[in-house]
Amino acid sequence: MKETLKTKIAKHMHFKPQKNSEKVDLCVRLSKNKNDIHAAQSLRFKVFYKEMLAHPNTLTRVTRRDRDSYDKICNHMLVIDQSSQTRGVPLIGKKRGRVVGTYRLIPQKTAEKNYGFYSQHEYELTHLLEKHKDKKFLELGRSCVLKEYRNKSTIELLWQGVWEYINDNSIDVMIGCASFSGTNPKDIALPLSFLYHNSLAPAEWLVNAQPDKFVNMNIIKKEDIDAKEALKALPPLIKGYLRLGAYIGNGAVIDHQFGTTDVFIIMPKKLIEDRFVTKFNSPKT
Repeated sequence: MKETLKTKIAKHMHFKPQKNSEKVDLCVRLSKNKNDIHAAQSLRFKVFYKEMLAHPNTLTRVTRRDRDSYDKICNHMLVIDQSSQTRGVPLIGKKRGRVVGTYRLIPQKTAEKNYGFYSQHEYELTHLLEKHKDKKFLELGRSCVLKEYRNKSTIELLWQGVWEYINDNSIDVMIGCASFSGTNPKDIALPLSFLYHNSLAPAEWLVNAQPDKFVNMNIIKKEDIDAKEALKALPPLIKGYLRLGAYIGNGAVIDHQFGTTDVFIIMPKKLIEDRFVTKFNSPKT
């Protein structure tokens, strides 16, 4: 019998540290039930609202969960620490473990049957989707990892889970918003300008911010940019996307609720370098 996606991810995507390193036992899998989703939402609340100081509404403040209408229709990738001592969000069940990382995945078919992609609130995607009707899109969003686990091993494990999902669902293109902390574009003029001059999507893949939300990213002339300093100023997630071969959309968007400045990411699967494909493909048994 062919393994289900959930079984495959739980079986193959596993990380145990070396003998002398921290006592963690991480695995990655998709959410299975409401309790899993609640744990992901609670983790997002810890990271977005407690650590990064997003502005909660009354419901978010009372429930202590970051949630919206998309959560019930999408898939949630979870990184779980199964060791006895962990600071993540506890799961309910025989093997308790705690959620320490998560990604929200919205396949194109699901988006079209419901509210569209979440990022369409900020970016105009109609032309992109019409231009590539033969391709299957997946939106990546709400990515977060608990501060104590923000390291190479956890991030790579999370991406292994995403890569497995992409392959099993024949996804062609990944899209979504990634964020800078803060809402003043002048404070991040260097990295925004670097992205505009060096990673702007070609016409075939170009996406523009919604006109009423468009913030110009071309703030500093290309010849005046210190590339080394610009790279230092990029958030790790955006830097990771660029390493995978991602393009950037035109125009940033200020998200006042989360206290961030967002940019749009476009990642055609065919552009991801071979060394990353090898790295994120899980062994088959």
